[in-house]
Amino acid sequence: MSMSKIILGYSTPKEWVEAVLADFDAFLQDHAAAEKKASGMAVSMLSHYPDRVELVSAMAELAVEELIHYREVVKIIHERGNITQKDEKDAYVIEFRQSLRKHSNEYFLDRLLIGGIIEARGAERFGMIAKALDPGKLQQFYQSITDSEVRHQNLMVDIAEIYFPEEEVRQRLDQLIDIEANIVSHLPFRAALH
Repeated sequence: MSMSKIILGYSTPKEWVEAVLADFDAFLQDHAAAEKKASGMAVSMLSHYPDRVELVSAMAELAVEELIHYREVVKIIHERGNITQKDEKDAYVIEFRQSLRKHSNEYFLDRLLIGGIIEARGAERFGMIAKALDPGKLQQFYQSITDSEVRHQNLMVDIAEIYFPEEEVRQRLDQLIDIEANIVSHLPFRAALH
């Protein structure tokens, strides 16, 4: 089990939750898109690194789990009388991905750690939503999503430590946590995950 754990460098303020609750239908659209993209990222990883057995197994599981989350969010959207919409670009992810280094091994490590940090941010924010919602089905759903994201953030670091020395993982993780904190602290609050 990994010794490196993701501890975010910036805590989301409650104003973000207020923005989400003010337009929850918009948030659900963004949440659905985020789950779909997370599933796609996992498929991309297992496609790019087919020789890394542990990675392929973990990413296959992750892709399925994220797609199940997507299906669940779509059900909620439909139950609320809405339909899914075209995905929007996620400025947070685009900016964060600019931190990817170009050398193939460094790029691989960065993809894993950035993925883990994005999952950690999801865990934090979904957890805030779960606490803010009234008890019931929706609240339980967001609590289960939170628990799942917590597992995913650690999964990415655990995989990184299979392929890279722990010290290298920790050092780069700390750098990327600082970069992510800087990015997310400048984002406007809106009814979206980021």
